[in-house]
This record gives sequence, C-alpha cells and structure tokens, in this order.
Amino acid sequence: MKNKISRSKDGATNNPRGAAARKDVRRVLIVEDHPIMRSGLVQLISQDTELFVCGEFEDAGHAFGAIERLKPDIAVIDLSLKGSSGLELIKSIKAAYPKLLMLVLSMYDEALYAERVLRAGAAGYVMKQEATEKVLVAMRKVLSGGIYLSERMSSKFMHQLVGGGRTADGGSLIERLSDRELEVFGLIGEGRGTRQIAEQLHLSVKTVESHRAHIKEKLNLSSASELVHRAIQMKQD
Repeated sequence: MKNKISRSKDGATNNPRGAAARKDVRRVLIVEDHPIMRSGLVQLISQDTELFVCGEFEDAGHAFGAIERLKPDIAVIDLSLKGSSGLELIKSIKAAYPKLLMLVLSMYDEALYAERVLRAGAAGYVMKQEATEKVLVAMRKVLSGGIYLSERMSSKFMHQLVGGGRTADGGSLIERLSDRELEVFGLIGEGRGTRQIAEQLHLSVKTVESHRAHIKEKLNLSSASELVHRAIQMKQD
C-alpha cells in the first residue's frame, strides 16, 4: 500500500511513516497557488526518501508565518501567488531567515526573472515547462550548496560576464524595470487590465497607472497600445 500523505488545516503535511523525524531527511516547504500543481509537487517530492514535504501553502502570508514552526531546509516558491508576489516573499524570507534555501518554480521566462530571483535571495530557477525530474535535480543542487539554472541561462550569464555584463540585444531595456514594474508588465502581457492588476497585486489603480507610465518611459514606448504589444511580445519570446 502506498504511503498516504495528509495535510492539516494550517498547511503542515503529516507523513505516517515518520520520515520527517529522520535526521538525514531534508524538509521542504511548497508555496504554489495552483492546487493541481501543488499536489503534483507533493507527490513528486514524496517519492524521494531523502525529502519530506513539511508544509504546502497557496499564499505568501501563511507560508511566511509558518517557517518558524515548520523549520524547512528549502522552500520551493512560485513567482505568481494568490494575491501576492513570490519575488517579494523571497526577499522577506532572505531578510528574516537568511539560512533558508529557496528554489523558484515558475511559468515565467527564466531569461527575464532568473537574475532577479538570485539577487533577491533564491538559489535556483526552474521553469514549469521543464521535465518534472528537473525539479528534484534542482533541489538536490541547491541543498548541496550550489546554484541551479538551465544550461541556456548559465551560458548567458557566462557570456555576460566575459562581455562586461550586458547583452547586445534589447534585454538591457527590460533590465531597467524595477521588480514591481516587471511584474506589472508581465500581467499586461497576460491581457490583464489596470484594475485587474491592481486587485491581484493589492495596489491602487493610481499606483498601477504610475507603473505603466514608468514602463513606457523606460522602454521608449509612446502609447498604451505599444505597451500592450511589447508586453505580449515579451511573453511570446
């Protein structure tokens, strides 16, 4: 009979075989707002006898509040969370729990976010489009003290290092955006309107409009239609 995983109301995960009590088992916290994806991650990680999912959450607030109690060794975090930002959660965790390792698992393009999440305090980035086994590979790499990125992204960083830190394409324009501006830009590319973005990010409509204006200025865009077109283009690149 397969080992059954149960979850308490506060997000903690209970394993009846007592895997969490073994000293060689590393504790994993999952922060992912899609129930099917979250459940799949729990099942995938639970197949590894050296890993134990100590908690799973759909939002940043509850996840952050549970860290002290659950004492995870690593947190697997999505950038797009219910009513909050995964990037802001990473920064908060880094400030309060600097020893907690973090791995980002996201649908967003690694080329746009990898450098930002590393600066924020995470130690790896895996896109959801990658094969599922890459998640375990990335977790082991991060838990061993390394940094995990795709071969393509690692190569890009090496070329930037050799070439003085900048690419020759338009990527440098995107890099001018702040983390919040990039988040708003990404949501514009998903077809979200100003009010929808404001509600999702818990910002005022005026603040989102201000971010849109700054994005247009930094990317040398002259109209709202150009902004939307460029944001959609970014999603497709």
